[in-house]
Amino acid sequence: MSASTAVLKAELRLFGREPFSLFWIVAFPAILLVIFGLIPSFREPSADLGGKRVLDLYVPVNVLLAMIMSGLQALPPVLSGYRERGILRRMSTTPVRPHALLAAQIVLHFAAALGSALLVIAIGRLAFDVALPGHLPGYLLALLLGALSALALGAAIAAVAPTVKATTVVGTIVFFPMMFVAGVWVPVQAMPDTLRHIVEFFPFGAASQALAQAADGGWPDWTHLGVTAVWSVLLIAAAARWFRWQ
Repeated sequence: MSASTAVLKAELRLFGREPFSLFWIVAFPAILLVIFGLIPSFREPSADLGGKRVLDLYVPVNVLLAMIMSGLQALPPVLSGYRERGILRRMSTTPVRPHALLAAQIVLHFAAALGSALLVIAIGRLAFDVALPGHLPGYLLALLLGALSALALGAAIAAVAPTVKATTVVGTIVFFPMMFVAGVWVPVQAMPDTLRHIVEFFPFGAASQALAQAADGGWPDWTHLGVTAVWSVLLIAAAARWFRWQ
């Protein structure tokens, strides 16, 4: 336990020296929400959305975006870099196991994404009068499953990409479609019915719907939670199966 704590502290210091990653995880979703909030039409209630504003839909989306940024853009290059430079291989000869370093990275990236999510919710509430999540337990569960699927997808990318450069390329290729299914370009609730049903089979489309339902005060649909959970399990299994320490 003391060795794992030491690894976590060391990785925390290194993580704090990566302002670029912290910007995209913590600041970018909040800045994007502010930009959306400055669009007048996004602040007007819409009959097509049941009287809600487009901005109300974008708060859960930007919360999920923080998880996607952390899982797909920030985490994979770190894992690939440690493997490519032989850090994991050298650690295997010490009392500190490579799993401790991987666990520390996952914890830190999740914490950064969670901080970003709280910042987005706070800005939405204080600056644009967006209601706080109506069903907090359901919101937290959807948030945890969304984060788990994002981090698991990032770990799977790091597992199959042989180098840091390849990891960055693959992560970027996957990133933009995942932003779409999460509702960054068009909120999932505003998509045509056929398209909405399709994206709900993807982890971030389902997580986006679950977060929106919890934000409205209801328990998230078990189908959406189940889709996100199944994807998380499959991606974790893939990462564990394909990841190599060297």
